[in-house]
Amino acid sequence: MDAPTRFRNLCRSSPWKWQTLRFEYREQPPDSPIAGNASESVMVRAWLRRPGALRLESADGTVLHSTTGINDSRDGLYVSSTRKSWLLPPQLVTPVYDDGGLVRRRPEAAYGEPCFGNGRFAAALDPVELAGNSPVPAEFPNLNAVELTSITEVDHEGRPAMQAIAVPNAAYRPTDPSAPLCREGRNLVRVDVGTGVCVASSWLDGPSGGHWLKILAVDEYMLDDLFLAESMNLTDVRRHISWDIPDGV
Repeated sequence: MDAPTRFRNLCRSSPWKWQTLRFEYREQPPDSPIAGNASESVMVRAWLRRPGALRLESADGTVLHSTTGINDSRDGLYVSSTRKSWLLPPQLVTPVYDDGGLVRRRPEAAYGEPCFGNGRFAAALDPVELAGNSPVPAEFPNLNAVELTSITEVDHEGRPAMQAIAVPNAAYRPTDPSAPLCREGRNLVRVDVGTGVCVASSWLDGPSGGHWLKILAVDEYMLDDLFLAESMNLTDVRRHISWDIPDGV
């Protein structure tokens, strides 16, 4: 398998590579390169559990955002009125894999990651916009979302990643047009090998910018209580429970 094909298949694979993710996320300052001054930008800590549960804290521990409707149900009118409501989460449907276990073709499913701030946050968690849902015919290479060059394997915050220079084609359709992972011209992007998450992006031509993401843990157990605005005082079964026995008993 050539490097561009592997990179694109990795970009399609995120929904099947993890269920929970703990990470730090930064919007790069305008004058920061991809491998440079990430510490200068504002950082948020995130806990994410698919589908749709997200908690965000500032560096000092202040809660910025916490989902409150993770157990909401849908009434009969909603279920019967839209076709999308019948789609299953991607984890419950099977994609077409390549020989390396990456996703070659994505099935129809209820895709979508929690969003905060702008659409780049969600796009980074599932960077399918860099690849499209399936390969394009070999005779029409310009139908690829982006052209990929200079693909290398790099270390990103202690984890293996694939890095490439990406140039958008006319077929590029960002998840959020106002906050794409790639802008016109050359863009440097990195995708984590273990999760398929786009961990960094930097625009090399024109106004600079991008994002930086540091993965702290993958598939940790996360209680519902973590994502609620008010605690339900659930017991974390991972912690030791002490029993106080009064004297004389």
